[in-house]
Amino acid sequence: TAQGRAGAGVATAAPARLPGLGPKTLGQIPGDTRQVVVVTGRGKDSSRSEAVLHRRTATGWEAGPAWPAHNALKGWTDDHRMGDLRSPVGVFTLSDAGGLLPDPGTRLTYDENPGFAISGTGFEGESLEGSFDYVIAIDYNRVPGTSPLDRTRPLGADRGGGVWLHVDHDGPTQGCVSLKERHMKELLRVLDPDQHPVVVMGDAESLLR
Repeated sequence: TAQGRAGAGVATAAPARLPGLGPKTLGQIPGDTRQVVVVTGRGKDSSRSEAVLHRRTATGWEAGPAWPAHNALKGWTDDHRMGDLRSPVGVFTLSDAGGLLPDPGTRLTYDENPGFAISGTGFEGESLEGSFDYVIAIDYNRVPGTSPLDRTRPLGADRGGGVWLHVDHDGPTQGCVSLKERHMKELLRVLDPDQHPVVVMGDAESLLR
């Protein structure tokens, strides 16, 4: 991925298309989107992935650093169902955020709420405390413009919901994508609703379609 520099100070043009995405996936990204978080899973059944924020410039797409991430315990699915322990594959808008901690400086609508408190342990015995200190709602089976805590499910409860970007707890999730706290804070500060941000997420093979 071009980073704006190559070799000994030789400038390279930003790629005109987002790398790692096939025509079907690219076709789902709205034309006015200028910020794309690409979450690429290691495999269809893997809970490990990486996230890269791409920003559209006058010459093409500029990629940020790759951040380690977790996704659901059993990997990815094109037909997400409640309790299947897989993250949904697709392109989803990012419109609302929140967390147990105060707004770190995001331009997204932010709901600081004690409802984001969580306790207990994850699939590998890790503590879940602090996982929802910062969250960004992924607009899968939810109503954009509401708190991430809103439980309205337009597609029906059986299609799952409450799929978020949130703070990593060093283990697989139930369906969300998790990033290190510093990366969540950075993402919150960068995302701008005027840039119509989306997340593109799935295993590498699915995203190449």
